[in-house]
Amino acid sequence: MCSNPERNPKLLAVVASDADIAALERSGTYRGYYFVLGGTISLASEKTNGLRIKQLLDSIPTRTKGGLEEIILAFPANPEGDATAIQLRENVLGLRNPTLITTSLGRGLSTGSELEYADPETIKNALESRR
Repeated sequence: MCSNPERNPKLLAVVASDADIAALERSGTYRGYYFVLGGTISLASEKTNGLRIKQLLDSIPTRTKGGLEEIILAFPANPEGDATAIQLRENVLGLRNPTLITTSLGRGLSTGSELEYADPETIKNALESRR
């Protein structure tokens, strides 16, 4: 998938797990690249141990040189997913790259639902209504 030249280098979807990639692929509407973060922030401890945040941030300058324009924060529509998206959005803004847009999936997904269980049409709507 990552070596496929048909992928759109302008888009990077940051997901919590590999299962989320499969769900987005089933939608048939997303043709960008992926970054698997390795989970979401636990609200109980607010720890980010095990999450690949540093690796993501370190990869952004190279990806931007390769044409990256938008980072899509594609996390579950639940409090942990929201907390993860907020922190990552702040971290990306801290890079001070005015050409880079950070969006989140629209709320075509029900609050509390897992991305991996969403049907393709719901994922398509969430991608189309991202903000």
